Amino acid sequence: MEGNLTQGPILKTLTKLALPIMASSFLGTLYNITDMAWIGQLGSKAVAGVGVGGMYIWLSQGLASMARMGGQVQVAQCIGRGDREAARGYAQTAVQLATVLGLAFSAICVIFLHPLVDFFKLTDPEALDAAFSYTRVACGLLVFSFLTLTLTGLYTAQGDSKTPFVANLIGLVTNMILDPVLILGPGPFPKLGAMGAAIATVTAQFIVMGIMILGVVLRQNGNVLKGIRLFAKPQVEYVNGICKIGIPTALQGMAYCAISMVLTRMVSAFGSAAVAVQRVGGQIESVSWNTADGFGAALNAFIGQNYGAGKMDRVRKGYRASLWTVGVWGVLITLTFVLLPEPIAKIFFYEPEAIAIAVGYLIIIGFCEGFMCEELMTVGALSGLGRTRLCSVISITFTSARIPLAILLGGRMGLTGIWWAFSSTSIAKGIVFVLTFFYITRETRNSTV
Repeated sequence: MEGNLTQGPILKTLTKLALPIMASSFLGTLYNITDMAWIGQLGSKAVAGVGVGGMYIWLSQGLASMARMGGQVQVAQCIGRGDREAARGYAQTAVQLATVLGLAFSAICVIFLHPLVDFFKLTDPEALDAAFSYTRVACGLLVFSFLTLTLTGLYTAQGDSKTPFVANLIGLVTNMILDPVLILGPGPFPKLGAMGAAIATVTAQFIVMGIMILGVVLRQNGNVLKGIRLFAKPQVEYVNGICKIGIPTALQGMAYCAISMVLTRMVSAFGSAAVAVQRVGGQIESVSWNTADGFGAALNAFIGQNYGAGKMDRVRKGYRASLWTVGVWGVLITLTFVLLPEPIAKIFFYEPEAIAIAVGYLIIIGFCEGFMCEELMTVGALSGLGRTRLCSVISITFTSARIPLAILLGGRMGLTGIWWAFSSTSIAKGIVFVLTFFYITRETRNSTV
């Protein structure tokens, strides 16, 4: 049966599902890099301002993961058990929650725009103007992003990763066309700067969402999203089921972002160029973490269905195959960052000061890329088992350690010490997550069917 991940060769099944998701994640990386590359032509101050808005978008993705992860895991496990009626109920509730949460987050960003931007203590007028312009538009219409992420998770839970890939590809092309036109304003077009980048991104997200909704409408049967009612009264059991899985994931994502905001405020003491490097550096890193997160999403659906069907042997074999695949990718990224930092930095920065800071960042952060890839992939695996609370505890504990570590190392080594606080904690998390998965699945060995 199409979308059935409980049968067939494990590596082939997992790879077939994972490749479109990884490609979609890579497209997400190109979204961000495209924005930063064009905004970079406006200078590091504009990049710093957009980076502030990007922090709140990142925070929103943590909240959006409640509906996405809760819906994806529950739908996958229901399909594995053969209960498609419950799978449809969870899918409908996930879409409803995504809509409500997206609208609520957008409203908060618009109403409290000035205090949210002022938190980062930007002093340069150009950076502040870019921050206000970008945040107002990009965060004010985040409901499209919330629905896109949730629909992607629900498609993936059913073993369909091709539709989200096609949708994201079309969205990327749209974004790449609109970015230079709206940011730089060639010819008769107005130069909108940071606001242009926000408009391009929101337009692309709307198109991606529309294509995935169209995919549900055109499909005759089989998709659990078919026939859902957005305005129907949510059933308590489905809300509770999604919240049980999704809330720990949301807390983990939002805590991670909140901690990064505190660290960004520390980085801002070193100037706009340092803030810009942290922002752009995160986008460059997304080449590794978006890909690993995409593979983790595939593994999440694979493990969710097989765990629901009681096939723990396939769970363990699927994880081992993923461990090696993602590990190799992480090592390649490490070598690229450590050996070629200056050519990468010069793609996004033109001022000598910013380039020098970016080179130091890439070298230090490069050492943790393989470990970070394993961490993100394992989070997807453990979440497929329903262990989102455990993931949250591990992640928040080690990520929180960045703040005192950054204070300690930053006081002795300056900006370099803050970069090492990022890198060392990522290395620790990667090791702990992998060991935890092997321990958890060793405990459940007797449940193999």
